[in-house]
Amino acid sequence: MSTWRTALLPPVLAIAFAVVLSSVALVVSGADPLHAFGTMAAQLGEGTTSVDTVNLATVYYLAGLAVAVGFQMNLFNIGVEGQYRFAAVVAAIVGAAMELPLVLHVPAILVVAVLSGALYALLPAVLKVTRGVHEVITTIMLNSIVFGIVAWLINPDNFGQLRGNNVSTPEIAPSGRIPGIPFGEAGTVFGAVFGAAALGFGYWYLLNRTRFGFELRASGESPSAAAAGGVDAKRMTVTAMLLSGAVAGLIAMPELLGRDYTYAMTATQGYGFTGIAVALLGRNHPGGIALGALLWAFLDKSAVSLESIGVPREIATIMQGTIVLAVVVAYEIVRRAELAAEQRRVGRNLREGGPASVHEGGAV
Repeated sequence: MSTWRTALLPPVLAIAFAVVLSSVALVVSGADPLHAFGTMAAQLGEGTTSVDTVNLATVYYLAGLAVAVGFQMNLFNIGVEGQYRFAAVVAAIVGAAMELPLVLHVPAILVVAVLSGALYALLPAVLKVTRGVHEVITTIMLNSIVFGIVAWLINPDNFGQLRGNNVSTPEIAPSGRIPGIPFGEAGTVFGAVFGAAALGFGYWYLLNRTRFGFELRASGESPSAAAAGGVDAKRMTVTAMLLSGAVAGLIAMPELLGRDYTYAMTATQGYGFTGIAVALLGRNHPGGIALGALLWAFLDKSAVSLESIGVPREIATIMQGTIVLAVVVAYEIVRRAELAAEQRRVGRNLREGGPASVHEGGAV
């Protein structure tokens, strides 16, 4: 049974452990941990850091959701990185080529991104259910292949344009952009933040309020038991991979449609791998993933402030790494503690009610 301890205690323990370990690293390097952490927190009030943190967290949240869909089926979709990059470049090319009204242009680009991400996840899904090839192997290979695909697609001889020293897709027209929420000098929050929140709610509803979600979770926990109940495990595997790829296709959309309007060779990479850490930190729950995305984005954006006080910004990276490691250990510790407590409760109830139950059974 899930309790407040199993829900809240593990991430709190993980963050506390990361702070302690990072403090040790700071002390060893000759820095004051309280000063360093205070500087990072104060950075949120500087310039556009707060807005940048929310915007980056929106991207991380989508990445975490994409990974979490696969985790629900015990699928390690490490290919989210390749899926989102493939979807981003295809959506950018198609979006720039379209001439549609405002109410149709953005949805059309999003549909292209979703379908492209799902398409790039189709091959690992098919190979897994037909040949038993592990998804980690195939998705890692496809992550490497996507570099060549992106380079070929945005080559000026194909669909790209040369802009200064950079090569990118043509610019998407204003009708294909998602308006942001301006906060003056603090910056502009991506309008896609509302879409990400809606997607998170949809993810929760699908898993907890629909038969499909039940079958998905059941197949992930015990394929044999699910099969005995009439669930086609292979179909669920393919569906989960396609859904994961479809969500992955949306990862770059907040930046593409809310800020950049083109996809370039120099576009930020690594969102898919960050999504793995965020999903682990959030334990595949949409609320937990949101908090994990905000924490990760905060550490990314505030790390630059450490250099101003002579502290290596890699301290933030140490915190990120230890949080991921510690959260896995913390959840296992809490799980075992809860299991032991439950066993003690059952034993106590049996001792207290056992004789009476036996007597009543004999009387009947």
